[in-house]
Amino acid sequence: MNTDPKFNQSLLSEIDFNQELSDNLSGKIILIKVGGNALVDHEVKNHIIEQIVVLKSLGAVPVLVHGGGIDIEKLLKEVRVTSVFVEGHRKTDSRTISYIEMVLSGSLNKDFVKLFQNYNIDAVGISGKDAGMVKTIKRFHINKSDSKEDLGFVGDISVVDTRLLKLLISNDFLPIISPISLGEDGDTYNVNADMFAGHIAGSLRADYYIALSNINGLMKDVNDPDSLMQILKMKEVENFMGTVIQGGMIPKIDSCLIALKKGVSAVHIANGTNRCELLRILLTKEIPGTMITPNDK
Repeated sequence: MNTDPKFNQSLLSEIDFNQELSDNLSGKIILIKVGGNALVDHEVKNHIIEQIVVLKSLGAVPVLVHGGGIDIEKLLKEVRVTSVFVEGHRKTDSRTISYIEMVLSGSLNKDFVKLFQNYNIDAVGISGKDAGMVKTIKRFHINKSDSKEDLGFVGDISVVDTRLLKLLISNDFLPIISPISLGEDGDTYNVNADMFAGHIAGSLRADYYIALSNINGLMKDVNDPDSLMQILKMKEVENFMGTVIQGGMIPKIDSCLIALKKGVSAVHIANGTNRCELLRILLTKEIPGTMITPNDK
């Protein structure tokens, strides 16, 4: 592990560092989901990794889940496969799922492993398939006329077995997880990475679930950055479904609600392209992005 004090101090000096919050971080499981431009901009991606290295040096227990929509779309265009989306979920046939797995469980996952190893972090790249960690059932989209639409090899999570993850983190390995999983029918399924992360966070009873992408959080008006809602209760968020919350934001918010209902104490949606965003969430009293808490907190 990189425990160079100068490395840590360099990043910590950029934020209004709170020692009490740092002390309370030791042993806390932090499920971090990374997606969007944070995955295609090398500088941003490396900066997120640097922040995770700092958190690990402070005694935190990070677990990383990644998506890869932009990289998937790039490959599919190269092989001339056209994608169709239904409320944020990609319709996926047998040919498409093989390319998706190639990106998510192959190039992207192992690139994360390589980058963490550069910081002497023992990272392990896995997917939902490994050790039968995640089982899925075929997802059907219910459209406005209440009829089912087959999304192909897109799955909803039915079972999460955390034994492998607990084995890894108890031995100081950093799990990096692709959402590719096996169905109960034995086929390979892609799970929306946000939904996957929410289920993993909840099943691990993570102390924090933080979704990083290239959006600032939940806004009342997507065209007005000043309409960002910083702190919300679950019930408030649920009231926004279908109005303020639409399209690709739906699975992101659904994942947050799943994590909270399974016992995660707070979730955050934040912009990972912002400098030190992850550290600001955990080590300062600032509230970057949107924080959602259970109704009783």
